[in-house]
Amino acid sequence: MSLSSHRLALLLLIGFLTSCGGKVGVVEQDSAPTRVPDLSNIPDAVPKNEPLSKYGNPRQYKVLGKNYYTLSSAEGYREKGIASWYGTKFHGRRTSSGEIYDMYKMTAAHKTLPLPTYVEVTNLENGKKAIVKVNDRGPFHENRVIDLSYSAATKLGIIAKGTGLVEVRALTTPGKATVAPTIKEAAPKVTASVKPLSSAEMFLQVGAFSSLSRAEQIKRKLQHEVTGVISITPFKSSQGTLYRVRIGPISSVEQGDSLATKLANLGYPNSHIVID
Repeated sequence: MSLSSHRLALLLLIGFLTSCGGKVGVVEQDSAPTRVPDLSNIPDAVPKNEPLSKYGNPRQYKVLGKNYYTLSSAEGYREKGIASWYGTKFHGRRTSSGEIYDMYKMTAAHKTLPLPTYVEVTNLENGKKAIVKVNDRGPFHENRVIDLSYSAATKLGIIAKGTGLVEVRALTTPGKATVAPTIKEAAPKVTASVKPLSSAEMFLQVGAFSSLSRAEQIKRKLQHEVTGVISITPFKSSQGTLYRVRIGPISSVEQGDSLATKLANLGYPNSHIVID
């Protein structure tokens, strides 16, 4: 389940914490509701023209000591990663866009996409798809790319596990209800296509380096610190050729989280799970 309680810190930054009904410093347990939605009655969100949220799109904001930068456009956005979900804890509270969170609607939270953006989310483990409206900020966890509403997570089949391997593809940008074109990867975490479900694998990416010698140096150091296969994968980006140092494949999200924590303590704070 998501660590979306930190979303309150963001709401404070954008000026309407007092309206969201939360209490700073109070730890509440998130959970699923007692009423389980009928999957046959969960329609996808319908992309439509909407202006940018007045409150939810600061150019830059900071949560838990980390800076985030809102994308100027969602056009062409496509990314694989781990989805989490949030339920009763925030039901009825105001989201970062100013809308009220309803866990039974098809919505989601994202750290950098413009609010609102409509996205198609594909569960890479079972092939299920859902279209959701991104109207909130989060999840503020290093290894999560999107936080789904309870109904969206139910439709995608990730409630029981708490997380799922997904691909997120933007369908609209604010003011334009058009399907975004598929483009080639523009940054190390953005991918161009969905592989067959059986070939989707998780890796912990330690970093991406412009120098092959630097990547090899990091690899040699890691071989004395962690177990597992460590590889260097070259990748052509807008910045030139980058050499990605990765550990894996890893067997579970929990293993990836644990390994990322260990690497942070070893001086590698930017490691994150990627899916190929």
